[in-house]
Amino acid sequence: MAFTKKQPSAKPIGAVRRAQMISTYGVGSMVAIGDQSFIVSGIDSWWVSDRFTIFEPRLQAWLRVSGFRLPPAYDPPVGKGVKVRQFPTIYSCSECHDLKEFRKFGSPSGKSVCGDCEKPLTPSRFVVACENGHLDDFPYFEWVHKKTAPVEESKGHHLSLHSTGRTASLRSIIIRCSCGKDASLEGAFGRRALDSLGIRCKGRRPWLGRGHEQPNCTSAPRTMQRGSSAAWFPVNRSSLSIPPWSTTLLKRVNTHFKTLDAVLATGNRDVAVAIIESNQITKGTAFTPDDVIKAVEQLQKLNANVAEADSHGSFEPASKLRHEEYRELLFGTVKVDREEDFECVKPADDPAAPLPFGIDRVMLVKRLREVRALEAFTRVLAPDALGEDGNPAAIAAEEMDWLPAIEVSGEGVFLTIDKGKLAEWEAYPAVKERVDRIRRNHTYEMRRRAQETNPKRAAELVSPVDARYVLLHTLAHALINEWSLESGYPAASLRERLYLSDEMAGALIYTATSDSAGSLGGVVAQGEYMRLRGSLESALDRISWCSQDPPCMESVADEFGSLNLAACYACVLLPETCCETNNTFLDRALLIGTPEDPRVGFFSRRD
Repeated sequence: MAFTKKQPSAKPIGAVRRAQMISTYGVGSMVAIGDQSFIVSGIDSWWVSDRFTIFEPRLQAWLRVSGFRLPPAYDPPVGKGVKVRQFPTIYSCSECHDLKEFRKFGSPSGKSVCGDCEKPLTPSRFVVACENGHLDDFPYFEWVHKKTAPVEESKGHHLSLHSTGRTASLRSIIIRCSCGKDASLEGAFGRRALDSLGIRCKGRRPWLGRGHEQPNCTSAPRTMQRGSSAAWFPVNRSSLSIPPWSTTLLKRVNTHFKTLDAVLATGNRDVAVAIIESNQITKGTAFTPDDVIKAVEQLQKLNANVAEADSHGSFEPASKLRHEEYRELLFGTVKVDREEDFECVKPADDPAAPLPFGIDRVMLVKRLREVRALEAFTRVLAPDALGEDGNPAAIAAEEMDWLPAIEVSGEGVFLTIDKGKLAEWEAYPAVKERVDRIRRNHTYEMRRRAQETNPKRAAELVSPVDARYVLLHTLAHALINEWSLESGYPAASLRERLYLSDEMAGALIYTATSDSAGSLGGVVAQGEYMRLRGSLESALDRISWCSQDPPCMESVADEFGSLNLAACYACVLLPETCCETNNTFLDRALLIGTPEDPRVGFFSRRD
């Protein structure tokens, strides 16, 4: 996927992988290209062909769009692709030390050099952002003058950037004005540093261009480094393709559904048949036009049902989408066509290796397809892993009927926990006491984040975390660590997908990539009963001791914001791409117990 400047017939200036456009360099994020810095523009400025539309009806209805589109390819025609705008606009010169907007340096077209001294220019290291997603240049002028004395309008004001070099701290960075005032950047990163000087958020959204500001923003602006991870957090949504959406016929109908739906709504069946034949929808198959029309009618009914899906702001592992996936994963498929996207079967029975203790069912997902979309993004605060999304920022200036997304294929293993043993374990007081610590901290964090924008809503928020969630989540992490040693996949390429509610207690561990590397069979093989018993025992044995013990096991999460108990990078924490909740809500003691009370561990009871 290529980046181009927001100019007619602009040439590509850089490129990233398509997958990064929804995870790392999506709309509103800053990207360094050469010696300049840019911000990725909204999707309403992208050039994306209809030929690269992705269909996933369940996710479409959930996000209320008509489809998804792949980000432009790496080498699109000149002037087409993803547009970027220069940001930050403030640059400095290392020779003359001038600090001003890039356009005022007089740099020759296509270059980033000072027009006076011909030395390379450097984009500002600092920007300001707020919790409502707004972004702006650091207010150097206001910082210098409001921190010292009122501005004297009679004097000229030309800023310059200097570094004393005495220390690596912000105290050594000095901003000087030609009027005689100067100030270091010490203290600029304080939570209320700008607000205390009367510097307010201007509601700017540079990724959407001028004229799209949101004035009267009440959120306090925060200083951050241009490359800070807190400057952009994606809000991603995903779903698996499951029957009947994944069947060969419905996949063929997807592309022409809108047209056929409109024609059939008029009752003109003959025109619909003509469209089917002219588009060769049934070519090379045993399907007839009547089969296609029945599939369209089925899609109409399914869309009506999906449209009633619950809000995606709720506890996602218990959402309607997850319930539908859980049902298909639990019972599997009988016979599938080679063009279908979902194949799930039960492992062969093995009298020598029954199911491990506490595991109720195992299914081998030999084929799966996942669609991952970028819905929005946040700044300063990451979206709450299991609760509210905070204040997501729009990725387009106008309402769009599509979102950027990628589709990936792979394989996995689905397993569920024995509900009888689970209920008995959940009732144990020591288990409740440990999970309550995490729940209290999460509830506090959810309310604190919502307090500034919606105090009434904040008081109603309660963490959805319970014992079975922490148990399944930690078990998935332990197995991913173990399977990365046995399946041939690195841990970073494995992912978890949790299914939790009063009726569900399951986890899907899978690998999904945009090429054939996601279906080599190494993960599926781990679901065979003999291998599963061995890998589960090995995983439990591996986490029974941590190099950070005893502090790791004795963690009490007594500080607000602590959302883990016995968990660290030496035992169960994983690369962030693996985890649905950014390595939070984990406690290995709920799997193996504590030295003082082994019964806290679900699997310690297998003896």
